[in-house]
Amino acid sequence: MGNKKGGYIDKFLKKADKAIQEGVKKADEVLEEAVELGSMTAKQASKTSKELHSQAKKESEALQKKGLEKISGGISTAKKATSNTHDDLEILRKLGKLRKTDVITEEEFKAKKKKILERI
Repeated sequence: MGNKKGGYIDKFLKKADKAIQEGVKKADEVLEEAVELGSMTAKQASKTSKELHSQAKKESEALQKKGLEKISGGISTAKKATSNTHDDLEILRKLGKLRKTDVITEEEFKAKKKKILERI
């Protein structure tokens, strides 16, 4: 009977050893698959990162362009306003001379002056 017990133990140990080896093999396969998936995920993350960077760069350039257009428009408007103001002041000077030489009356001068000052 001692041999039978030893035989059962040997069979049990062999089965256990085989199960352990199969478990290790499965674990290695799963690990290898996980590594592959991990590298694919890293590649996808890298690709997405590059795409987002490119998109952000394009949007930044578009915003800069819009900003420059708005600044240019503002400068143009300011120049026109300055030019108009300068012209209006010149007209006021001429009207003042016309009033002093009695070409226009004080009331006419005041009316024109009021209109010009409202534009400024």
